[in-house]
Amino acid sequence: MSSVAGVAILVAILAIIVFASSVRIVQEYERGVIFRLGRCVGAKGPGVFFIVPILDKIVKTNLQINAVSVAPQQVITRDNVTVTVDAVAYMQVVDAAASVVRVRDWFSASQLVAQTTLRSIVGRHELDQMLAERERLNTELATALDEQTEHWGVKVQRVEIRDVVLPDQMQRAMARQAEAERERRAKIVSAEGELQASEKLAQAAAVISQSPGALQLRQLQTMVEIAAENNSTIIFPIPMEILEALQSVSSVSRTSSPAMSVPTPAPLPGGPEGRAAVTEPPAPPSPPV
Repeated sequence: MSSVAGVAILVAILAIIVFASSVRIVQEYERGVIFRLGRCVGAKGPGVFFIVPILDKIVKTNLQINAVSVAPQQVITRDNVTVTVDAVAYMQVVDAAASVVRVRDWFSASQLVAQTTLRSIVGRHELDQMLAERERLNTELATALDEQTEHWGVKVQRVEIRDVVLPDQMQRAMARQAEAERERRAKIVSAEGELQASEKLAQAAAVISQSPGALQLRQLQTMVEIAAENNSTIIFPIPMEILEALQSVSSVSRTSSPAMSVPTPAPLPGGPEGRAAVTEPPAPPSPPV
């Protein structure tokens, strides 16, 4: 009886060991890829599942999104400008078996592929496009990178260019360009303001010309504004009626004044030609002999 009991206990212990070695627990964000005698039989999980001891081997794979940092790359753009581009790619394993069987280390491989893809895509665009159309460039990078990692069971969720470092000379040139553009806009706005002001002044002049008293009222209003700002300034306005009266009086005086007579010069002696008669002096007496 003792031998039978000992065998039973031994069998129970072996059963417990086999059961413990065959039970596997995988988290919600993981999958277990099972290899039976070296052959992949698929992925299981999450939760609890059983494997065949000694015959099966399990490899766990994380299905969470990984932020793959792309090392800074010096890229020559299409317009021959050297820039340093830094990016980050967000990737996720969607096929656990493929990510284990088809690539040795999908994380490192994705980093290298992202670097080459970044240099290739950025080199096709000009500097202005890369700075102004950042979202379109990110989408193009994500599409090109996803095509290369799809057969690894890795899905590219998003790619973002974090920083674009320009040479110092290019930064100064862009600063001068931006300053010139701002000056151009300021001059255009100032010219448009002058045009609108001239049009409004022309309209105001047309309205004031229809009423003689409107100009006087406008002058008085301007005086009030000046007196409010400068209390020491005194202005004496001259009514327009006085100027018109003075102008009418001066015109009447010019028309009623008699014409001034110009004296006629007397004729010169010596004939009608105006030549004077010349009298010769007497000859001197001759000396005595």
